[in-house]
Amino acid sequence: MPHNDVMGSVEGRKNGEITLTLPPRIGLANFETLLEKINGVFIEYTPSKLTIDLAKVEYLDSAGALFLVKFEDEAKARSVPFNIINASDKEQQMMSLIDREALTAESLAAKERTLNIMEQFGAAAIDTLQDLYEVILFGGELIFEMAYSIAHPKKVRWNDIVSYMKKVGVDGLPIVALISFLLGLIIAFMSALQLKQFGANIYVASLVAVAMVRELGPIITAIIVAGRSGSAFAAEIGTMRVNEEVDALITMGFNPARFLAIPKLLASIVVVPILTGFSSIFAILGGLVVGVTLLDLTIFTYVQQSMNAIVMFDVNASIIKSIVFAAFIAGIGCQRGFKVRGGAEAVGSATTSAVVSAIFLIIVIDSTFAIILHYIQ
Repeated sequence: MPHNDVMGSVEGRKNGEITLTLPPRIGLANFETLLEKINGVFIEYTPSKLTIDLAKVEYLDSAGALFLVKFEDEAKARSVPFNIINASDKEQQMMSLIDREALTAESLAAKERTLNIMEQFGAAAIDTLQDLYEVILFGGELIFEMAYSIAHPKKVRWNDIVSYMKKVGVDGLPIVALISFLLGLIIAFMSALQLKQFGANIYVASLVAVAMVRELGPIITAIIVAGRSGSAFAAEIGTMRVNEEVDALITMGFNPARFLAIPKLLASIVVVPILTGFSSIFAILGGLVVGVTLLDLTIFTYVQQSMNAIVMFDVNASIIKSIVFAAFIAGIGCQRGFKVRGGAEAVGSATTSAVVSAIFLIIVIDSTFAIILHYIQ
């Protein structure tokens, strides 16, 4: 009995011989759809012999001819006799264009070889050294451009510096304040659980103040700035790189590092130490909440104990740390942005790399400062 199918009209016989009359148009437009139906013909009808009738076909292009070849190959793979009938001269010529040997020939493209663990380690080491070389090279260029900007202050884009100071500092203050406040509150609460056993509640204020001013304030602020502003620097310059705006600056005679990176670097160096100061203040306020509500300390006692615990050396060390962190965050963000090649995916990768690299450098630099300050204090 005849049966209508997406591939055309199917007629079955008692001995399992199937005749499939294809639709009028077999070409690129419906190639994928027809190709997906090939297996269905053999599963649904399980033919002992398959005949393809092209009597109703009015249009057949090279994609349609390839479909017939694929159909025949599938039939041969299932040991089903395959035959094409009522093919016009034009359709036969179109089918003769298909090079069957080329379809089965091994690709000349180089095969991707899986690297063993030592090769992967070596490749990673080479990539790391290359990246380190590029970072040092860009750092040297930034130092030179910074010196040039100091020597020629009229050529500095001060409006852009003010704009970036707002983006990095003013816009970043709420999240820095919130996280620092909660961190101070947590430190005070956890330390109070232990110190309360010995009647040393008063030292909670000293612990929070020293911890935040010496270590946690600069490092927490730097990590937040790296996540907010370092990534923004990389994305901004990376997008300009993709849109060929950086190339346009070079064509117009501008130095990209001086034009784009220096304002970001100067703005970060100015505002990150200020953010660090606010971070310490809000953390002490968080500890103050715990001290007043849970430890029965007065506001005056808590503030006085905090001020007595902090020495000028700790404040100076915090400021110096913040300046170094800011320089590295802005520098890495800009370097990753200038490194972008490609499209939107490359911008995303550069942004991620900027944040990860900045946080890694923050930890390394902070560890170095801890050792140095231990010996000079």
